[in-house]
Amino acid sequence: MNRKKKNWTLASLFLLASCGLALGQMDKAAEHLGAGQVLDLMVANAEREIVPAADAMPEGKYSFAPTSGEFHGARTFAEQVKHLAAANYQLGARILGEKPPAGTVGTKSESAPDSVKTKAEIMEHLKGSFAYLHKAVGTVDERNIVEPIQGASGTWEKTRLGLAVDAIAHSYDHYGQMVEYLRANGIVPPASR
Repeated sequence: MNRKKKNWTLASLFLLASCGLALGQMDKAAEHLGAGQVLDLMVANAEREIVPAADAMPEGKYSFAPTSGEFHGARTFAEQVKHLAAANYQLGARILGEKPPAGTVGTKSESAPDSVKTKAEIMEHLKGSFAYLHKAVGTVDERNIVEPIQGASGTWEKTRLGLAVDAIAHSYDHYGQMVEYLRANGIVPPASR
């Protein structure tokens, strides 16, 4: 199975499992959740893990990147967080049919604007990216969830569902890297405390 197909299959299984989990946690008397509401719950779950993890790293360690082993050229902790935020903005913009915020495009590896440097600025940028992603998935409904997006490229990237799953999966990918960086610095991630 090629990598893209494998990633799409894994992302689809993740989405289905998460939808079932989210629905299973709802009060039986609660009304039926729409597609956008389920996606919003998934974004909120990622946000609850990632924002505290980003905040747990002291500002003096934001420049940390592993150096031993096969880590040559690895992003610093700050770059991990900035990249994740930029991707949230870009994918959210594609869902909304808007242009991504200035400074998040122009490079192949998505990054925050150059003006975002301090931990406080990076945290603000990260939180803003999740707010924007919430806004984007809030527009998804049963009518447009798999409707092709004009001008979009790729296979699954052509639908709001595919873009939302990509944003969530991408967030957790970088969350895993952030956890490794925290632990390498003797910091237990907040979700593990």
